[in-house]
Amino acid sequence: MAKNNGIVETDATTIQPTGEIENLIVDIRGRQVMLDRDLAMLYGVETKVLNQAVKRNQNRFPIHFRFQLSDYETNELVTNCDRLRNLKHSSVNPFVFTEQGVAMLSTVLHSETAVRISIQIMDAFTAMRHFIGSHAQMFQRMEIMERNQLAITAHLTDNDRKFEEVFERLDKREKEHQKEIFYDGQFFDAYILIADLIKQAQTRIILFDNYIDESVLYLLDKRNAGVTATIYTKHIDSHLQSDIAHHDAQYPHIDIHVFQKSHDRFLCIDNTVYFVGASIKDIGKRWFAFGKMEQTTDDLLSRI
Repeated sequence: MAKNNGIVETDATTIQPTGEIENLIVDIRGRQVMLDRDLAMLYGVETKVLNQAVKRNQNRFPIHFRFQLSDYETNELVTNCDRLRNLKHSSVNPFVFTEQGVAMLSTVLHSETAVRISIQIMDAFTAMRHFIGSHAQMFQRMEIMERNQLAITAHLTDNDRKFEEVFERLDKREKEHQKEIFYDGQFFDAYILIADLIKQAQTRIILFDNYIDESVLYLLDKRNAGVTATIYTKHIDSHLQSDIAHHDAQYPHIDIHVFQKSHDRFLCIDNTVYFVGASIKDIGKRWFAFGKMEQTTDDLLSRI
């Protein structure tokens, strides 16, 4: 053990492999630096003693030779480097030294060990620069890939948000269809409500309505391809039969059956039943109620 200018050195005479020193070099503020604690370990002195020696020669260490880490930078090191985990328990943020700062340290410590170790550290910095330079294109490609990945992630996140908005709107619209009252004159609102429900059908549409005309056939034609349509009505006169024949000659077939047991009107979309307080052809002319029923379409068909 030796003592020089108040600095106690251990017998740190073992040659340090350059690769091991390179592992102690970190990138902070776009510069390759080493922490005071790592340098102190290599020089065989305490971190506190090393920084005191620097403090006594402050004019030799401008900001581009040595600077103290911010709280954020310290936390980043703790997060990304397992060996620095105990830094989070320190009350003082560490100092770091650039390559020029390391070179200046050897003049401050005044020992053969410091000179020798500083040379090894300088070699490690040089090796690191050579490695970065020789792999610059690879790092550039990796950076581009990372930016692209971030852009894709942001795009997917934006799409997820848009999908959530769509589902929220659909859910809101579904809730709005639970119970509702339409007043006289709301022709278009009522029409849009029924048309939207018809467009939502995936397999079948069944209408119980004692009074229908060609306008009902027109609404049912808004259904998706492959969705069947069936009407149960009180009476089929010759005029309605003619309308149905002309309709089926041009558009997908609609089944119509005579059914006289129903007083109210029901619109079945797949297996969901909606109560409609007015005939479809008259919606909007007078007040009528609309609401979703607890019974299913299969429940109604089992009663026919």
